[in-house]
Amino acid sequence: MSRQAKAVKQLRELINSDKFIIMPCCYDGLSARLISQSGFEVTFMSGFGVSAVRLGLPDTGLISYGEMVDQAQNICNVSDIPVICDGDTGYGNPVNIKRTVHGYIRAGASGIMIEDQISPKRCGHTKGKDVVDRETAFTRIKAAVEARNEAGKNDEDIVIVARTDARATTGLDEALFRAETFRNMGADIIFIEAPRSKKEMTKIGKLGGCQMANMVEHGVTPVLPPKELESMGYRIAAYPLTLLSATACAMKKALARLKNGEITDEILEFKELQSILGFPEYDKTLKRLS
Repeated sequence: MSRQAKAVKQLRELINSDKFIIMPCCYDGLSARLISQSGFEVTFMSGFGVSAVRLGLPDTGLISYGEMVDQAQNICNVSDIPVICDGDTGYGNPVNIKRTVHGYIRAGASGIMIEDQISPKRCGHTKGKDVVDRETAFTRIKAAVEARNEAGKNDEDIVIVARTDARATTGLDEALFRAETFRNMGADIIFIEAPRSKKEMTKIGKLGGCQMANMVEHGVTPVLPPKELESMGYRIAAYPLTLLSATACAMKKALARLKNGEITDEILEFKELQSILGFPEYDKTLKRLS
């Protein structure tokens, strides 16, 4: 069994268990390493994060499929846990979507998220987004599920996360209808983006299936404790910007001190940084093979 197949099997066992899943999101190899080393069981490659660290640009559809799948491969190569990757709108028509799913499988992804925004899409907690019509949305998920079924067998088939942003444009009822249809079409995880209240989140949780909540700090959705999310019916809590925002905050503080001629002491010991990146394992392997 390939490394990717093992990771998919691990992810499927996790989402089929009774365990509530806390899922910090990564955006590069370093963040993926830290999440794994901190004891989490799954991570998600955030499109917002990848656009930020790779391009230094906003999550408004500026990043391409090629850049995303390349980043996915870099992340999956160093991750010891399953990685679900952001596939945005699938980057084109249904044939493009199938190619995207197969490309993410080759990159090592355990799961892929496909959404129903128009292209170019944008961050789900910002203004100006819109969604495609029902038929187009359902066709996207149909194509993703077909690609999954072609590529996998038994527990080796990639996990499909189906996302709808319809709450912001046509209302919660439309979002619920799309989500339920996605689930009936074979999507493994359902994600209704950007509900605006606990009442709405409770209604989403009652839909059943494997529901994912998106905990964006200072976004439009209430950020709730995992226990409360679980009681509502959610199975997964994703934290897409926590690490990125914390990193940017720390970098700004360090840069401000350097600009003032000060030396920051809020950093890791050099030996610990080497350990995180795998220097000891590299040297051990080099010594064994030399």
